[in-house]
Amino acid sequence: MSLTFDAVSAYDEAFAGKVTHVVDHVGRTQPFEVGQWSSAPDWVDRELFIEPCDAATIDIGCGPGRLVAELAARQIPAMGIDVSSEAIRQTRVRGALALRRDVFGVVPGQGRWAYALLADGNLGIGGDPVRLLTRLRDVLNPSGTVIAEVAAAGTGFVHEHRRLRVEGRLSATFEWAVVGLDAIGDVAARAGLRVVGTRSVGGRHAASMVRSSA
Repeated sequence: MSLTFDAVSAYDEAFAGKVTHVVDHVGRTQPFEVGQWSSAPDWVDRELFIEPCDAATIDIGCGPGRLVAELAARQIPAMGIDVSSEAIRQTRVRGALALRRDVFGVVPGQGRWAYALLADGNLGIGGDPVRLLTRLRDVLNPSGTVIAEVAAAGTGFVHEHRRLRVEGRLSATFEWAVVGLDAIGDVAARAGLRVVGTRSVGGRHAASMVRSSA
């Protein structure tokens, strides 16, 4: 019997609290930071992702919902989407709106969101950040802003095949990407966006992007 199971089920188990690690294509591992994402937003979350949002915001890959719940508590119209049903359940327990959706599928309110968040490395979803950012152009209104967490300068662009290891069981492989501060301008331009600002706070980094024609 194979120990491999699908990646979405692995995310469900990880968000449910099982010990999980991310394994890259050469076998390097790092903890899957469920505890951080399940806690309340910290001051870095607030400065990078919460305080800049003053209108309707969609959190892509919202996980357990710490950001979208905080936005809702501040009376900002906000919704999270995630492929994990467990992540959506936990977000709703926090009192926030969340739907189980793939960003490349049907997204409610498409074309009307003012902000789209890609926190916690979610710019890497699907392994193709150009495709992801191009998709978000359709999700946002014409003057909307993407706020994406990026890696430190010098990282460049890295495409990876990853797995989740959940208590000894390996998930199926999925594609991921990492984009550094030094590469985000080029990635954004290829998606028809331009970087209008970057911020580095508490060792984390974020870039704000708008349509090139805006």
